[in-house]
Amino acid sequence: MTVTSPLSGVVFKILVKVGDSITTGQDLIILEAMKMETNIVAAGPGTIRNIPVAEGDAVSQGQLLIEFE
Repeated sequence: MTVTSPLSGVVFKILVKVGDSITTGQDLIILEAMKMETNIVAAGPGTIRNIPVAEGDAVSQGQLLIEFE
Protein backbone atom coordinates (compact mmCIF):
# COMPACT_ATOMS: atom_id res chain seq x y z
CA MET A 1 0.00 0.00 0.00
CA THR A 2 1.12 3.56 -0.51
CA VAL A 3 0.61 6.96 1.05
CA THR A 4 0.68 9.95 -1.29
CA SER A 5 0.68 13.67 -0.62
CA PRO A 6 -2.79 15.25 -0.65
CA LEU A 7 -1.26 18.67 -1.37
CA SER A 8 1.88 20.48 -2.45
CA GLY A 9 4.11 21.47 0.44
CA VAL A 10 7.24 20.65 2.41
CA VAL A 11 7.91 17.55 4.52
CA PHE A 12 8.11 19.11 7.99
CA LYS A 13 8.58 15.95 10.08
CA ILE A 14 8.70 12.20 9.44
CA LEU A 15 7.26 10.37 12.44
CA VAL A 16 8.08 6.77 11.42
CA LYS A 17 11.05 4.84 10.04
CA VAL A 18 11.49 1.83 7.76
CA GLY A 19 10.57 -1.35 9.63
CA ASP A 20 8.10 0.32 12.01
CA SER A 21 4.73 -1.36 12.55
CA ILE A 22 1.88 1.11 12.12
CA THR A 23 -1.79 1.13 13.04
CA THR A 24 -4.83 2.60 11.30
CA GLY A 25 -5.03 6.33 11.94
CA GLN A 26 -1.44 6.64 13.17
CA ASP A 27 0.34 9.89 12.24
CA LEU A 28 3.10 9.20 9.69
CA ILE A 29 4.29 12.52 8.30
CA ILE A 30 3.61 16.19 8.94
CA LEU A 31 3.49 18.37 5.82
CA GLU A 32 3.69 22.15 5.89
CA ALA A 33 1.99 24.35 3.31
CA MET A 34 1.38 28.08 3.61
CA LYS A 35 2.46 28.01 7.30
CA MET A 36 -0.17 25.36 8.12
CA GLU A 37 0.71 21.83 9.20
CA THR A 38 -1.19 18.80 7.88
CA ASN A 39 -0.84 15.38 9.50
CA ILE A 40 -0.73 12.45 7.10
CA VAL A 41 -2.18 9.31 8.71
CA ALA A 42 -2.15 5.60 7.92
CA ALA A 43 -5.26 4.30 6.15
CA GLY A 44 -4.59 0.82 7.52
CA PRO A 45 -2.17 -1.26 9.58
CA GLY A 46 1.14 -2.55 8.26
CA THR A 47 4.92 -2.29 8.27
CA ILE A 48 6.83 0.61 6.70
CA ARG A 49 8.88 -0.60 3.70
CA ASN A 50 10.09 2.62 2.02
CA ILE A 51 10.15 6.36 2.72
CA PRO A 52 11.40 8.04 -0.49
CA VAL A 53 11.24 11.59 0.96
CA ALA A 54 13.26 13.38 3.65
CA GLU A 55 12.47 16.19 6.06
CA GLY A 56 12.74 19.49 4.19
CA ASP A 57 11.85 18.00 0.79
CA ALA A 58 9.32 19.86 -1.35
CA VAL A 59 6.55 17.50 -2.49
CA SER A 60 3.74 17.87 -4.99
CA GLN A 61 0.17 16.66 -4.81
CA GLY A 62 0.01 12.92 -5.50
CA GLN A 63 3.72 12.32 -4.83
CA LEU A 64 4.64 9.07 -3.07
CA LEU A 65 5.48 9.62 0.62
CA ILE A 66 5.48 6.13 2.16
CA GLU A 67 5.14 2.50 1.07
CA PHE A 68 3.94 -0.11 3.56
CA GLU A 69 2.55 -3.63 3.55
